Amino acid sequence: MILRRISDAFRKQDWFTVAVETLIVVLGVFLGIQLGNWNEGQADMRRGSAYAQRLAIDIRTDIRDRSNLLAYYEAVNDSAERTAALLASSSPDPRELVVNAYRATEYATHQPTRSTWDEIVSSGDIGLLPPDFVEDGWGSYFTDITANNAAQNALASSYRQRVRRTIPHEIQRAIRESCGDKRDEIGNVTGFRADCNLDVSDEEWATAAEALLSDPELLPDLRLHFSNLSSARGDLTGSLYSLQQAIGVLESGSTGAKRAPAE
Repeated sequence: MILRRISDAFRKQDWFTVAVETLIVVLGVFLGIQLGNWNEGQADMRRGSAYAQRLAIDIRTDIRDRSNLLAYYEAVNDSAERTAALLASSSPDPRELVVNAYRATEYATHQPTRSTWDEIVSSGDIGLLPPDFVEDGWGSYFTDITANNAAQNALASSYRQRVRRTIPHEIQRAIRESCGDKRDEIGNVTGFRADCNLDVSDEEWATAAEALLSDPELLPDLRLHFSNLSSARGDLTGSLYSLQQAIGVLESGSTGAKRAPAE
């Protein structure tokens, strides 16, 4: 209709009408574009808010799991402390020494919950997240290897290798089966089981304990092992503090205004 009126005005050389009708068309296109941009911006805001909420849920899950992992390493450290005391004792209880020496070699790990983050990256929507979350580099958490480093250090520990090379396989298996890890309702380790009903004779305990006590390198290796455990516990504690801060940023209510290219 407007185009027909403009065409008629051209034929009649009615320049005022041409100008008015053209202005109406331009203004309509401009307002349409602005409305489209506003709608897209609102959709981005909603999507960014949904992403932030989902990331916060993922990180809260990770906080719970990493708290359990920290508790586990505290239990491992307690066993290491008890082992050191028993090694220094004049007449240590054989069963207690062997069980604690073995428990001090245990490890566990945890990987960040990445599903939401991977979706954001693959869709190029990082810029929709709260600016502080992006600018402060919180996304690096999802490639965090803190827990994995703790496990790798434990696996490479000379103390772990020495103890597991010394204690007979049958006793190690009995400890794992009847006196091993305690887990929560979803299978994460949180510590060690208290009910240790081990089918091992006194003679077997005494022989295994004597093998540990007679190894002059066991205590030096245990001292080095303490350093690894201290690093693991410190790193996990720092990670938990950082994750609490990340949740605060995600729940601040401010989201980004534009998309960013996937990284």
